Amino acid sequence: MTDILIVDDERDIRELVGDILRDEGFQTRLAGNSDDCMAAINEAPPALMILDIWLKDSRMDGIDILKSVKRDNPDIPIVIISGHGNIEIAVAAIKQGAYDFIEKPFNIDQLMVVIRRAMETSRLRRENSQLRRKEVSVTDMIGSSPAFKALKGQLDKVTKSNGRVMLTGPAGAGKEIAARYIHANSSRASGPFVSVNSASIEPDRMEEVLFGRESDARGVEPGLLEEAHGGVLYFDEVADMPLGTQSKILRVLVEQQFQRVGGSDKVRVDLRVISSTNRDLEAEIAHGTFREELYHRLNVVPIRVPGLEERREDIPELAKHFIAEANANQGLVARALSEEAEALLQTMHLPGNVRQLRNIIERALILGETHEPIDARELQGGEAPEDDEGRVVLSGGLATLPLREARELFEREYLLTQINRFGGNISRTATFVGMERSALHRKLKSLGVVTSNKAGARIAHIESQAAE
Repeated sequence: MTDILIVDDERDIRELVGDILRDEGFQTRLAGNSDDCMAAINEAPPALMILDIWLKDSRMDGIDILKSVKRDNPDIPIVIISGHGNIEIAVAAIKQGAYDFIEKPFNIDQLMVVIRRAMETSRLRRENSQLRRKEVSVTDMIGSSPAFKALKGQLDKVTKSNGRVMLTGPAGAGKEIAARYIHANSSRASGPFVSVNSASIEPDRMEEVLFGRESDARGVEPGLLEEAHGGVLYFDEVADMPLGTQSKILRVLVEQQFQRVGGSDKVRVDLRVISSTNRDLEAEIAHGTFREELYHRLNVVPIRVPGLEERREDIPELAKHFIAEANANQGLVARALSEEAEALLQTMHLPGNVRQLRNIIERALILGETHEPIDARELQGGEAPEDDEGRVVLSGGLATLPLREARELFEREYLLTQINRFGGNISRTATFVGMERSALHRKLKSLGVVTSNKAGARIAHIESQAAE
């Protein structure tokens, strides 16, 4: 895009600059007053503006136009020109976000140098924005389990709205991927997706990071709220946001505007807010660490993202996806998964959920120097599950029990593991363990194992423990 908007109340100057720029290969549009200028911007934002500060017979002067454009189109570089140049005007223009200030009568060569630098800045900003959007457009939702299908169905319902969404669930379950999926399939998909990690930003810098700042020395430095204009702002682990910042974010959600740190002008933003947490926000409210008003503003549409415990059927598919991803992004060998490795992954305790599963797969690919399928031993960190003679090594608990109790305990834990591995599907479990379905039902009943629905998934547990 090489479109330059020239705004000057002196016809001779705007036409002269326009002719010179067209000779240099740029496309130009001309405006002689503030109304024509704003109409041109609303029709199609230019790649760059050349703006005179003093506009005769106009509702707005150059500084007013500068403020308006930088509020709604912060990426447009603006070169200010003036025949009444002084240091105060230049400082005011730079403070409001102008790219540069040139005094009339200006040298054409000097103007061209500034314009080319500003156009390069504009190009780099667009490319960076496109790269960020391309990066966040990778929103792979992997799975086919009942719990996953229930989640995806809920996400699909909220993509077409502009309502605020609160994603809850254990750490590493994929809450940010769910947020990116909403963004990528919404009407704001062409806009930015800006993630705010509430836990990683120092509390005393939170407001500066979110709202930006203004200073005479450095001018306007936009914050994350302005970066998210027209798109989605994602608050990751919102429970970690400082209380003082919570009240200011609440005000932004109500008014859709804010002030930069050190500034006095109101900045309007158009954005959708998605939040996530792995903590009980109602308990945080009771403890006085989270504002109830903010909770109700953010929790318009609550969606729970299930952990891997509730969707173990998806683990082999996720693991294969991570293998293909590591091969494409890091050049690691695209190894297959052995049956033993698949079974182990589905039965492992993974408190880090999808994030932990990805790390396990990546570690196996990095450490493995073969094209052979990944075996179970590699997923256990290289620790051998058997001794040198191939005998199974009993855990301390089993080793101290009489045979009958040990057998019953083993059967109960084994069947619990297999049922959960197959998402509560009794038929598939019976086929795998080599039992008739009716015989498996009787065995489960005798061992006190029952299955129950949890967030769309069937989870097995011990009946006596559930009663407790």
